[in-house]
Amino acid sequence: MEQTGQVDSDGSVNTDTSGRYHTDCLNMMYPRLKLTRNLLTDDGVIFISIDDAEQANLKKNADEIFGEKNFLAQVIWERAFSPINLKKNFSESHDYILVYGKDASKIVSNGLKRSQEANDRYSNADNDSRGPWTSGDLSVGPAIVKNIYPITTPGGREVMPPSGYSWRLSESNLKEYIEDNRIWFGEDGNNTPRIKRFLSEVKQTVVPMTVWKYEDVGHSQSASQYLKRLFDEKAYFSYPKPVPLIQRIVELYSNPNSIVLDFFSGSATTAEAVMRMNVEDGGNRRFIMVQLPEQLSEKDVAFKDGYKTIPEIAEERIRRAGDKIVEENPLFADKLDIGFKVFELSKSNIKKWQMDTDNLEEQLSLIKDNFEPGTTPLDIVYEIMLKQGIDLNHSIREYNQGYSTIYDIDFGSMFVVLGDAIESNVADFIIEQRNEDDTKNTVVVFQDEKFVSDSAKLNAIEILNANGIEYNDILSI
Repeated sequence: MEQTGQVDSDGSVNTDTSGRYHTDCLNMMYPRLKLTRNLLTDDGVIFISIDDAEQANLKKNADEIFGEKNFLAQVIWERAFSPINLKKNFSESHDYILVYGKDASKIVSNGLKRSQEANDRYSNADNDSRGPWTSGDLSVGPAIVKNIYPITTPGGREVMPPSGYSWRLSESNLKEYIEDNRIWFGEDGNNTPRIKRFLSEVKQTVVPMTVWKYEDVGHSQSASQYLKRLFDEKAYFSYPKPVPLIQRIVELYSNPNSIVLDFFSGSATTAEAVMRMNVEDGGNRRFIMVQLPEQLSEKDVAFKDGYKTIPEIAEERIRRAGDKIVEENPLFADKLDIGFKVFELSKSNIKKWQMDTDNLEEQLSLIKDNFEPGTTPLDIVYEIMLKQGIDLNHSIREYNQGYSTIYDIDFGSMFVVLGDAIESNVADFIIEQRNEDDTKNTVVVFQDEKFVSDSAKLNAIEILNANGIEYNDILSI
């Protein structure tokens, strides 16, 4: 679900709570809703799912954050199809999905694709060259006096509109419609006239209604059963969202290149919905799933199967769903992108220098190794990418040069050089690679203390600068 924002213009955000946490969850949601509003572009849309228990409070919070004028709809999703008789008064069968825009005046819905069932209502009884058509009532009420007149059918029968009604068309307009073969008098030419409406002239999308039936978008039980089959008959999640529900959300407000953000991703239904939408329309949507690393109980089936947190199960769900989608669509397998990267929020991997005379020896040790224990080279690379504002989805190519490793990010946009004995010839390699990629602007980041000598570092910097890389774009960590 879910959300684009900038992260892309038209898009949607699905903040999925399902009422599981009630007030605590609303407290968690408030700052995320504010952040989401800042991420959205002017035509971005957010979908927020919740149950009856906190719907009223959530509506107040969302009105405050997004503004009442940007409220688009409150959708009722039929999430259950049979009553729970253990309930005392009522068995809840629905959840709410609140829909807001960043600026309602700039938002345009894609609508929903017409169903095959709707198209099947059209036929072509008279072999009209304009293709399949259906007919609509020519009469309308309340009556317009000037449009009450007799119509003579081709069979010679005179027809008047029903009492209290008039014809939709004036006499002159009716004549034009008849000449254009847009009035249907039945196969024998004696029926009450009707207006022909051609499938080719009908809008190919429909405006969604605010009640979403489980027959159209699935229900909690169908979603649970699907996930159980995906995980070899293991029931890891209770009350997950069905994929068709999230697909409908993505369909309404995303475009083929949107980025969809889900701030309460849970079982990662949104990720699968995005991949399936890409299959349907050939899109290249991407997803960002955000989920707290909630620990599983040792009593949980998933824990016994080796999963420790909800995100770990979600990651496996994305892998399995991606493989299933490829299996189901072998003709498009080469075009489908089912890959994803996993990031965890953490403190910096780079130690900070602090003037601490009481622990001077410890601070001086940073000169030898300024990375936190357990840090991997890619941890450093991704942290630098974040700090430089570079998309984490960009390609990373790794090259070895002597005792150093050079990471080429986004085809020469940035080079990160790490290692144990960095020599000045890494600069020659970087220039050669940059020229091969024909990159105009390049940033180079060195692991400062790993140069074999100060002169090697200075030589590397001068080689880079002499070949067009500005001193300000040569950085050290």
